[in-house]
Amino acid sequence: MPKTPLRPSPPPLEANDVMIVGGGTVLWFVAFLVLLPFHGALDRSGHGNWPWICLAGGCLGLIGLWYCRARRDAIRRSEAAAEAPEPPATRLD
Repeated sequence: MPKTPLRPSPPPLEANDVMIVGGGTVLWFVAFLVLLPFHGALDRSGHGNWPWICLAGGCLGLIGLWYCRARRDAIRRSEAAAEAPEPPATRLD
């Protein structure tokens, strides 16, 4: 059976990572606040760690939000540097 020719990979899709991670982080904190009043009932049923898992997810989301913002800013700086004209070279002879 003949092999099919390889095609070039498509360019990566760009998404608003900051908004996606921020939305997930908000959902983790909302889940924490919703589960916190039920901590006693959850503890009796053996699920007392669920609110703390949600809190950990929210805190890790804050780290992810910081990382995504730093990445977005670095990409923008790189694109701006690539588009900026280079200054004329000066000889120091």
